[in-house]
Formats: sequence, structure tokens, C-alpha cells
Amino acid sequence: MAGRERANPVRRRMAYEAARIIVEQGVPDCERARRKAAERAGVVDRRNWPSNEEIQEALAVQSRLFQGEARKREIEKHRTQALQAMRAFAAFSPRLVGPVLTGSGPEPLAVQLFLFAESPEDVVFALLDQQIPWQERERAFRYAGGERRTHPVFLFLAGEVNVELIVLPALAQRNPPLDPL
Repeated sequence: MAGRERANPVRRRMAYEAARIIVEQGVPDCERARRKAAERAGVVDRRNWPSNEEIQEALAVQSRLFQGEARKREIEKHRTQALQAMRAFAAFSPRLVGPVLTGSGPEPLAVQLFLFAESPEDVVFALLDQQIPWQERERAFRYAGGERRTHPVFLFLAGEVNVELIVLPALAQRNPPLDPL
């Protein structure tokens, strides 16, 4: 945190409250958690609201404090699975994103990979070739400039770990979606 932000105890308290809301209530994004935290604390001046980075930092601190070694082992297990999935889908230039990458976030953890393909069918063929059963969904993502786009997501179970393959157009490598947190 920057010096001015660190010195503001209201921002710090709100960051920890927003992090608690994300973890305990499963709120998927910082903005909604920040609004709930502000409402609970009665803070209307947005200058006292924490940034996404401050909330991420509070999430990491809470994870270390309250979940300790068990959480650390779980994240390592998920990162190992992520590496295997990245190798299996190397043709799609995978990028690890989400809570497994940052080491924080709500439960349960899922490995989230951005895959870049000319068409989602290319990923379907790769799943078929590797005999991986999957489910398909769609999810909306925010981009710079406020634009929202929907992309296919393929979900499967690798051992005990949920894996989400988020298929983006090849051109999105230069302009990937924004982190929801």
C-alpha cells in the first residue's frame, strides 16, 4: 500500500471487511464487497474506500492468518495441477489467473486458465483427444474501457481439483480481460 493509503485506518478496516465478505459470503468481485463493507461501516466518502490492490492484500493477510499451513498446502496442490493442465493445453498459450495464482480468494479454489484459440472448437477437440469429460458454460468478462464480452468456459475435474478453461480469441493475448477482483 502507498504511504497515504497505509496511514488511513478507515481504508484499512474497509479493506479487511471487504476481504472478509469475499471469503465468508463468496462475493466474486471487489466492487460488490467494497460497497457492502462501506454500507456496513457507514462510510460514504469514496476517498476512504480501499482499492482493489488493498483488498487483495487484505485477502492474502487473512488467508495467512486464518488458514495457515492447510491453505498453503491446498494452494500448492492446485498450482501443481495448474502446471499439469498448462502443459496439457500448451498449444493454446495458457495463462494461470485467479485465486490459485494470487494465493487468496474465496473457497473453493478452482484452477482458472486463459486459453487463446482461433475458435472454441479447437479446445473441444483437445479435450476429446485427451479423453477429458467436461461441462461447458459461458461467462462475461470486463475489458479495458468498460467493454463486456462473453466467452466459453470448459470445466472439468482433475483428480480433486476443479479446472476452468476460459477460451479467449487469439488476439486477446495482447488485451486480456480485467481481473474481476
